[in-house]
Amino acid sequence: MIYKVLISDDEERMRRVLAMVFEGMSDVKVVTTSSCEATLNYLEREHFHLLITDLKVQEMGRLEFLRAVKSKVPDIPIIVVTAYGSMIAAIDVMKEGVFDYLTTPFEKDVLKMAVMRALKMSSLTIENKYLRQELESRYDFRNIVGNSPQTIDALRLVGEVSKTSSTVLITGESGTGKELIARAIHFNSKRACGPLIVMNCAAIPENLLESELFGYERGAFTNADKTKKGRFELAAGGTFFMDEISEMSLAIQAKVLRVVEAKEMERLGGTETIKVDVRIICASNKNLEELVKLGKFREDLYYRISVFPITLTPLRERTEDIIPLSKLFLKHFSTKMGKASISLTKEVEKLLLMHKWEGNIRELQNVIERAVILCKGSLITTEHLPSAIARSFLFTEKDRLQHLDKAVSFDIPPHGLSLDALEKQLVTQALEKSKNNKTKAAKLLGLTRGTFRYRLQKYGLAN
Repeated sequence: MIYKVLISDDEERMRRVLAMVFEGMSDVKVVTTSSCEATLNYLEREHFHLLITDLKVQEMGRLEFLRAVKSKVPDIPIIVVTAYGSMIAAIDVMKEGVFDYLTTPFEKDVLKMAVMRALKMSSLTIENKYLRQELESRYDFRNIVGNSPQTIDALRLVGEVSKTSSTVLITGESGTGKELIARAIHFNSKRACGPLIVMNCAAIPENLLESELFGYERGAFTNADKTKKGRFELAAGGTFFMDEISEMSLAIQAKVLRVVEAKEMERLGGTETIKVDVRIICASNKNLEELVKLGKFREDLYYRISVFPITLTPLRERTEDIIPLSKLFLKHFSTKMGKASISLTKEVEKLLLMHKWEGNIRELQNVIERAVILCKGSLITTEHLPSAIARSFLFTEKDRLQHLDKAVSFDIPPHGLSLDALEKQLVTQALEKSKNNKTKAAKLLGLTRGTFRYRLQKYGLAN
């Protein structure tokens, strides 16, 4: 993390002395100003972790200046270094929320220690603010962004099922946000005050999975020296989210079926039937219907857990969501890293839209996080993106152009034809072949989405 420190003093010599404190500190960037106006302008434009200033303010009173700073950036720690020290002045500025107050002459190490404490506090303030925002907004449906019809439809389903205690099955490729949807369902339900237990079935060895799910009694097996509750019991009164449920063996599936049907179970090595009041949400990146046909997943369990199915579409099939998601991640990581507001260039947006995103939202998130780390200014450019994205764009464009270059053999009939009628027929066919996916239909015709939308409106096919 790079800390940004603003030094404000009307004396050039003092600015140099203060800046010398940070020599050799590679994780600190220092900016100096000589006036109140310049200082306030900097604080308005950029994010700083610390302000070091004098009390000898020419343009306005010292307290007025400190209040102006705090009104713009309430959380910034301020260290006052001045030769005009007095107990009254110190009390006055400390009342305005100044972090520390030093009078000259001072020892370099004393200032350095004050700076380190201030930067640590600034870092903790940013982290706490970030975590608080996460808790307050992460599971608000408005923050699960997306403009595509698929996302809007999925969120509509989430909103409806959150009002109930029905079992939910979320399917979709890895990285499409299945756990985020499960958490949104829980935290927007009547069970939000209860526990949310999350378990990835694929991450637990088969020989341990049963004891993790159902718990065990003391003496049930070697080293079972005490009774342990399983995940179903721990989730009582709340929600149990089982990710990658397809990785369970058929024997364990049979026991899970009983919990889903009767809301009861026994611990390993136990004889007592335990009632469990738990809402179950399952997820899988595999086609469970196909696994049922292959005999690898119990048909009765499949129908029990798929009471309310929600399917998450791959990111490459809902390109309308790519830029909104990118901007969400930009804001998320720039805040987390204490950086100023960052934007995407138009060229970067084009590359992101053309990429196939085999890793879905998780891949996009990782790409944006990397870009924010590398970005030193306010714009994400192509140099901040992985080279694989640029390469995939070049290959995609090459294939598209080669395909379009193959001329379609077509002869104008002797009696002539209507170009508009032909174009309308082609647009209609493209919609049929793409199952009304307008992004895919536009690609089939080699058109941009905007141009294709114009054609739809022109021929009355927009609805």
